[in-house]
Amino acid sequence: MEEKFNKILTKIEEADGIVIGASNGLSISEGIHLFADNAAFQENFGDFRVKYGFRSIIQGCFYPFPYEEEKWAFFSRMYDYFLYKGEASSVMKNLYELVKDKNYFVVTSNIDDHFRQAGFPNDRLFEIEGSCRNLQCVNGCHNHIYPGDEILSKMAKHQENGKVPLDLFPSCPECGGPMQVHIEVDRNFLRGESWEASYQAYRDFIEKAHGKKIVLLELGVGARNQLIKAPFMNLANHEEHAAYITFNKGPELFIPDAIAEKSIGIDGNIAEVLQQLVQMK
Repeated sequence: MEEKFNKILTKIEEADGIVIGASNGLSISEGIHLFADNAAFQENFGDFRVKYGFRSIIQGCFYPFPYEEEKWAFFSRMYDYFLYKGEASSVMKNLYELVKDKNYFVVTSNIDDHFRQAGFPNDRLFEIEGSCRNLQCVNGCHNHIYPGDEILSKMAKHQENGKVPLDLFPSCPECGGPMQVHIEVDRNFLRGESWEASYQAYRDFIEKAHGKKIVLLELGVGARNQLIKAPFMNLANHEEHAAYITFNKGPELFIPDAIAEKSIGIDGNIAEVLQQLVQMK
């Protein structure tokens, strides 16, 4: 394993550009599992579990709440659960430490905003499915996406019987209509100005890396993922000087034969792997 770690560190050091791709497995390594009916879910969302029967955060995100008071109670509580500590986890700190001096870009389907919390700058980050801390107009009457920290934090703190008071509901500054958290849970998801700018920055980074030594560093992305893994594998296959490095567990650690010679796979706990790499750096 040490030989693999040294090879990874060499690839990162020699890279002209690093593209970090992250999904649910990275969040799990931090102790947040969107798909689990675990003790943390029951402690933080148990009342919703009892009342509506959904058994994970992700099911709650897609649940058709009958009342806005309960919808905002869930999403503001989710925001608080993801970000209440106010500082990055050791996992995210180690990831930042590993690449902070390099030319990098992050693409992630995680909605917890932990990359930005760890110090990754906004202009190097593309959150494909949005962020739990931003708001948008439900009707999409205009393209602006709004920071929702103050509103969501206040709603998280002022709940009674799983409901948020009506006077705390946000309304669209343009049309006066309802708002929602900017995460992709329905067809209303707004690919607004900031989303489009981040997507273009990601594409520009890939284009500028063409023909150079590029490292595709994949963290906790499922074997069948089409948003991140499929494009990463395709890029590794077509870029002569690419290196594909993936961290995951068991069957989710998938490397196709076509790029096997360019790839390094680490089967294990992502938190422990990142800690080891930073110690060896």
